[in-house]
Amino acid sequence: MTERAVLAGGCFWGMQDLIRKMDGVVSTRVGYTGGDVANATYRDHGTHAEGIEIVFDPARISYRKLLEFFFQIHDPTTPNRQGNDLGMSYRSAIYFTSEDQKAIALDTIADVDASGLWPGKVVTEVEPVGDFWEAEDCHQDYLEKNPNGYTCHFARTDWVLPKRETA
Repeated sequence: MTERAVLAGGCFWGMQDLIRKMDGVVSTRVGYTGGDVANATYRDHGTHAEGIEIVFDPARISYRKLLEFFFQIHDPTTPNRQGNDLGMSYRSAIYFTSEDQKAIALDTIADVDASGLWPGKVVTEVEPVGDFWEAEDCHQDYLEKNPNGYTCHFARTDWVLPKRETA
């Protein structure tokens, strides 16, 4: 049995390149989500974010572990920005598929804020999942097809998220 996660953390090329390599991730695809345009495309995606849909095996990787890695590979404290990419397309967002995912997302955000690992507070949106419009073929697995292509995402190997103390 698999589960679905939908995340947005800036340019979808770098997100997909790192997340698809995680043990327990079954498949990934990039696209547009969280916005107002039906049948979104790269040229016309309105207020959608560049997102990644992840199908994962929860027996091999937890949703929490996916989110911890998500917060490690992008800066969740910059509104509508990742690296040199600016605009709503590059916002940080978690689109939950269940109330359980929502609770885990909010708990993980509280841990990130409490950790001090980032210089500011998390601005990641937490919203119910909506339509996911698959991006054009040229964007799927982009960094595998273009190994020297642009990315602003990287794993921070010394980044370990502690659980905060709760009463």
